[in-house]
Amino acid sequence: MNVPDWTDPDCPVARALDLIGDRWSLLVIRDAMDGARSFTEFQRRTGIARNILTDRLRKLIAHGFLEQHTAESGRRKEYALTEAGRDLFPVILTLRQWGERHAFAPGEAHSTLVDQHGEPVPEFVPSGVDGSVLGAETTRVHKIG
Repeated sequence: MNVPDWTDPDCPVARALDLIGDRWSLLVIRDAMDGARSFTEFQRRTGIARNILTDRLRKLIAHGFLEQHTAESGRRKEYALTEAGRDLFPVILTLRQWGERHAFAPGEAHSTLVDQHGEPVPEFVPSGVDGSVLGAETTRVHKIG
C-alpha cells in the first residue's frame, strides 16, 4: 500500500480521512456499492471530470479500496470493491442517513436506500456491548502514550 504522510499518525479517523476523505473518492465508492463498474459509469453517475476520476481510481486502487480487472468482453477495464472497500458500507450508510436528516428540507424528495426486499434500511444506531445507544456524550477516545 502506498503510505501517505499521515495528518495525525495516532488517530484512526485522521488516517481514514487521509486515505478516503475527499468527496469524489467517497462518491466513487458509493457508486461501486450501487453496481457501477466502468470508468464511463462512474463519470456519468458523478459528473466528475475525466482527469480527476482517473486520479481517484488510481488512488482507490493503490490504497486497496478497489481492484481493476479486464471485463469479460476483453475490451475495457472494470473496477470492483475489495474487502476494504466493502467495509466502507457503514460509513456510506451513516453519511446517507445523516444527509437524509440534515441536508434536505422537510418533505424534500431524495433517493432512498432499500434492502433486498425493497424495504427502507433502518436507521444505523451504534450500540455498546450492553445494547445501550452510543454517542459522543457516552464515549471517549483512549489516547496512546
